[in-house]
Amino acid sequence: MIWGRALAVLCLMAIAGSALAQPKSDLWPRWAAHNEASTATIDHGPWQRWLDGHVRRGTDGVNRIPYKRVSQGAKAALASYLKTLEGVAISRFRHAEQMAYWINFYNALTVKVVLDHHPVVSILHIGISPGWFSAGPWGRKLVRVAGEQLSLDDMEHRILRPIWRDPRIHYAVNCASVGCPNLRRRVFTGARLEAMLDEAAGDYINSWHGAAFEDGELHVSSLYKWYAVDFGGAEAGVLNHLRRYAKGKLAEGLATATAIAGYRYDWDLNEVL
Repeated sequence: MIWGRALAVLCLMAIAGSALAQPKSDLWPRWAAHNEASTATIDHGPWQRWLDGHVRRGTDGVNRIPYKRVSQGAKAALASYLKTLEGVAISRFRHAEQMAYWINFYNALTVKVVLDHHPVVSILHIGISPGWFSAGPWGRKLVRVAGEQLSLDDMEHRILRPIWRDPRIHYAVNCASVGCPNLRRRVFTGARLEAMLDEAAGDYINSWHGAAFEDGELHVSSLYKWYAVDFGGAEAGVLNHLRRYAKGKLAEGLATATAIAGYRYDWDLNEVL
């Protein structure tokens, strides 16, 4: 029994370090349809009200949720919002509106998954994805849109990443972890999408979780290792990406930086402490 538990822990540690290196951007063509002539918008008001009532900024700068104190009514409201998103005929909307839809959908669904399995200390412990060596909930089909069953992985790696090819997507979607870019306290909308993506990128890169110099050496989030292909394909590309959004002392250090000394990521749940 002891050896079995030890093996399970070692497997989980290995997955935590490498699982996110595997998902590749793999277009699911049916979701590329859009209508740039459309002026219609999608109502994310219920999600905004949910965020207003539950997201709290910690002293460490991490936006957190008091999962154990979320009421049954609030859980029902979140489920209702997600059900509404399932019924949206998303191909009828313009690209910006679609992108905001998928980001909000992903984030709200992630919160629901954590609530459904709470208490957990990390989203990695929600082992509902198919496969012996899978961790977390990302591979499980959780919702249905336009007759297709979708997982969180589908939304991120088969829709968002391959359709928009925008590295800022990684700052917009949230994995309910301390090391992840913050769950934004404002919903994404097509009208404000560009500004919000830039804001999310700047906030993360200039936080300790994104990039920081320690004893003169640059340490960055493991996101830049797992998804290096989205950030330029190599360290030089990552450095150029960071320079675009860096401010203050970080910008000064990046001006002459030529290498990344280390990568890190905190998988602890983004729960109110």
